[in-house]
Amino acid sequence: MMFSRAFPGRAVASALSVAALLAAGSALAQTASPDQPAIRAAKGQPINRVAFEGNSKVKGEQISGFLALKTRGVFSEADAQGDVERIREIYRRNGRGASKVSYRTVPLPNGKIDVVYTIEEGDKTGVRAIKFVGNSAYSDGKLRGLMQTTEMNFLSWLKTTDVYDPDRIQADQELIRRYYVRNGYADFRIVSTDVQFDAQQGGYIITMQVDEGPRYRVGDVRVDSRFGDLDPAQLQKMMRVGSGDYYDGAAVERSLEDITREAARRGHSFAQVRPRGDRNPGAGVINLEVVVDDGPRLYIERINVRGNTRTRDYVIRREFDIGEGDAYNRVMLDRAERRLNNLGFFKKVRITNEPGSSPDRVVVNVDVEDQATGSFAISGGYSTADGFLAELSLTESNFLGRGQFVRAAVSNGQNSRGFDFSFTEPYFMDRRIAAGFDIFHKQNDNTRYARYETWVTGGTIRFGIPLTDELTISPRWSLFTTRVKVPNEKDRPYNDCSVQIIGTTPGTAGAVPVDATNNCLSNGEASLAVKEAVGRRLTSMPGYSIQWNTLDNNRNPTSGWYAEFRQDIAGAGGDAKFIRTTGDLRVYRELYDEVVGFVRFQAGHMQAFGGDRLRIVDNFNLGPSLVRGFAPGGIGPRDISDPNNTEANGLGGSTYVGGSVEVQFPILGLPREVGLKGALFADAGTLFGYKGRTNFSELLGLPANSACTATNAPPNYSQGNCISVYDSHKLRASVGASIIWASPLRTDPLRLRPRRQQGEVRRDAVLPLLRRHLVLIEAARRARRALRGPFRFRCPNRAAGARESLSRRAFRAIRQP
Repeated sequence: MMFSRAFPGRAVASALSVAALLAAGSALAQTASPDQPAIRAAKGQPINRVAFEGNSKVKGEQISGFLALKTRGVFSEADAQGDVERIREIYRRNGRGASKVSYRTVPLPNGKIDVVYTIEEGDKTGVRAIKFVGNSAYSDGKLRGLMQTTEMNFLSWLKTTDVYDPDRIQADQELIRRYYVRNGYADFRIVSTDVQFDAQQGGYIITMQVDEGPRYRVGDVRVDSRFGDLDPAQLQKMMRVGSGDYYDGAAVERSLEDITREAARRGHSFAQVRPRGDRNPGAGVINLEVVVDDGPRLYIERINVRGNTRTRDYVIRREFDIGEGDAYNRVMLDRAERRLNNLGFFKKVRITNEPGSSPDRVVVNVDVEDQATGSFAISGGYSTADGFLAELSLTESNFLGRGQFVRAAVSNGQNSRGFDFSFTEPYFMDRRIAAGFDIFHKQNDNTRYARYETWVTGGTIRFGIPLTDELTISPRWSLFTTRVKVPNEKDRPYNDCSVQIIGTTPGTAGAVPVDATNNCLSNGEASLAVKEAVGRRLTSMPGYSIQWNTLDNNRNPTSGWYAEFRQDIAGAGGDAKFIRTTGDLRVYRELYDEVVGFVRFQAGHMQAFGGDRLRIVDNFNLGPSLVRGFAPGGIGPRDISDPNNTEANGLGGSTYVGGSVEVQFPILGLPREVGLKGALFADAGTLFGYKGRTNFSELLGLPANSACTATNAPPNYSQGNCISVYDSHKLRASVGASIIWASPLRTDPLRLRPRRQQGEVRRDAVLPLLRRHLVLIEAARRARRALRGPFRFRCPNRAAGARESLSRRAFRAIRQP
């Protein structure tokens, strides 16, 4: 169960359009209205103060900045009536279109007056319904899902996206148009948009009539170059669409940008790249021809940035690949407009041109409107690994209007707690290079699935270098300390074979006598491999990632694929020396309207060097992140030295492979703002390759490599000096169903292990396809006989293999860690 509430910063102020308010004021009628004041004041009478009463949803200081009448100003009846309409407009844009506003004047003894605006806010009047007419390729629900505007529902008290905003509706129309054009509907257009206020329903009804047109495939693709040094065959290789593909308007736009940059690189600054489409609606084919020709000799005289009240000019200007004095190029301006829209800093972006001071000069105007970019979030939930947890976070994606990302979060749970701070500068040293750092601390109580606790504290410096629109290389350097502790107290006696606890450890004063059943092992003892890791260790780990990303939406992908190759090298200082390599491939495809298929393959390998050995906390310790339905650390090599203690002896491994197939779908009846969707999945994977020590004589104060002694052998019935490792390559598998929530809760800030998409919380009902591994039981028996000690099981089904299934029940709900 999860809960969350986010409070957007400056949400009310950012929703106001100054231009719209001024327009409303200028169109006022001079006649009386039902809200006409009963008491009139003389024109030019001095104002003592301007006050508000009845307002609770919008603060007075948020209203006063838009009014014509000011404290210590002079009174004008026309201005007062204009202010009434402006206040109504403010409330309309905040979803209260039925509000009523009036004003009155209060005379004072000193000849001045107070102007008091009385406001009846009324109920929220948002968007009650969004309807579509003429759509057949995509359902109403799919098209509504593309829009920023949402319908009113039981979450209306929490959200503002259901407020009717003409500017937002216009932006939504463009989102819908681009979606259709990206999927082959080159002739798509929105015929009309009808907005009606329904007083009975208490909200707006929006009806969009669309004309989808035929769906086109690409026929012939040809590039015609009018420049002798630009080979058409080479330019054609830069086209991102090919014959037989569905027409993709976005891919065509990127192709034009690539060809334009190549022409400019060859010295043709005024090259004009124009697409031509020869449509055959009957056959559903569109032939593409791209003409590269010399354009008019126009220069950009000036770039005007207007409307930004918070975002700094240079944050906007740096999204342009051309500047003042450069050759005018419409393709590059369209690219800049898309970049600005994708930043998420602005409610709207519009780039227009006007003539310059001479015929060969053009002035470019960039009109933007800032919107809220900060949030305060309180999130909570339940995790199998961490138990109940909560997180408090502050996030700002446009810090001080500089375009920087800042996030600070504190989390606390039953089994984990910590904090993290992140800062990212997207344009490091005025180049398109992202640079940032993370500072983190996390404490984990792993005693529920293992027998140790960890404290990890450190930081990471990271960079993101985009080589192309899809390919990015990300170098980084992490420096952190890891402290491992094995609890050894009365209720958690996990090291009492080495350090006895009087009255708790069998055989000590006040405790039961020691025998094969009651001993220091039977109350839960940590493996010798865990005890070896006790203490503090510094890890200095440079690394890099290479990502190839063609997803249509990083947070909620429906098509495209994502591939990542990561490599980290611990050993540039510090105490650890290993190389860790991982790979992750994900492919998404929309199988049906709002039904998305997802295939994933992941693999990893690590190897120690310099005479070092991998410790248990360095290994891959995997469970449901590889195969859902298994406990954290529940897959991979295990210490089976003591058959009475198989539960907490997962050792981790050095190599893993895994694959998943999943189908995600919306849950009927739930609004998309809830962020819930369902999924059916099948997982398979394995973890193997324990490369740590097996003889721990020195750890127990014995000479190095002493002969192995038996575990749970008379007369002491204690822990031996060696471990027996079961290391199987067998695949584990599961099938199940999930409920996925797009949550603001952030997990695993260290990013030290393969992890799911950030912010995604899962609840899985899983059927593990794991047979009872009798071979494990037999292996344990053979190991025990080899040590010539007694052998006993508490329950045969709790052998190492059966432990990995997390529960003997067929279905168990867990969350992917």
